[in-house]
Amino acid sequence: MKRLNLDEVRKFVEENIQSFHEARLQSLQSTKLNGLLGKKNPYLFRAKNILNAQELVVSFLDAKLSSSEEKIFGDFLENLAIFVAKKTVNASKSSSASIDFEYTKENVRYLVTVKSGVNWGNSNQWKALESDFKNARKVLMQSRHTGEVKTVLGIAYGKAKTTLKRGQILQVTGQSFWYMISKDDTLYTKIIEPLGHKAKEMNDDFKIKRAQLVNKFTKEFTEKFCNKNGEILWERLVQYNSGNLTKEDKDFL
Repeated sequence: MKRLNLDEVRKFVEENIQSFHEARLQSLQSTKLNGLLGKKNPYLFRAKNILNAQELVVSFLDAKLSSSEEKIFGDFLENLAIFVAKKTVNASKSSSASIDFEYTKENVRYLVTVKSGVNWGNSNQWKALESDFKNARKVLMQSRHTGEVKTVLGIAYGKAKTTLKRGQILQVTGQSFWYMISKDDTLYTKIIEPLGHKAKEMNDDFKIKRAQLVNKFTKEFTEKFCNKNGEILWERLVQYNSGNLTKEDKDFL
């Protein structure tokens, strides 16, 4: 295993964290009020007794942005792990579906898929990953030059113990995963500092545009879903969100 050059890691993080902020801003700017109201659960927010139109708009928007940011930043962490593995173990991009990179160490071929957190997928996604690993293993074992094959699910953050999942997938999480691909037991802490590169100026711009969008959405929402007294018309909101019963549905159902 090659020694990891931390300056290269720092440079990679600083250069690529920009893409996270840009994607985050794009997600914000592409958001439409109609899309928010059509996808979020109005029953939940009614149960929370939200009475203020702006508070409701903010709740809808933040719920959408939170899930979007988790996905965007997860992609960044996955790319960082691939970058590190290329530098330390000469990893290569895998041709197999769902597998991020491969490398050989002491005659063992490692097939690695990277996810950001332990709660990354549902049962169907786990089944698909298991199938992809099985197929990739089968292809490799057809070569007489292939020794042992290990399939690894690397999780970028979390404290879950290293464990064998579904009888074949080694799940390695957090500090242990970063150590596996770098042999540096402090790498998981070293990558946190460069993540702050230009964070303040990027977030200041984001906050300004978010505030503008909240004001715009609040005005639109008040005009469409509040009465003259400013009360939220929850029945109208639910009708907009879930009203879809047609005559054909009535006849069929």
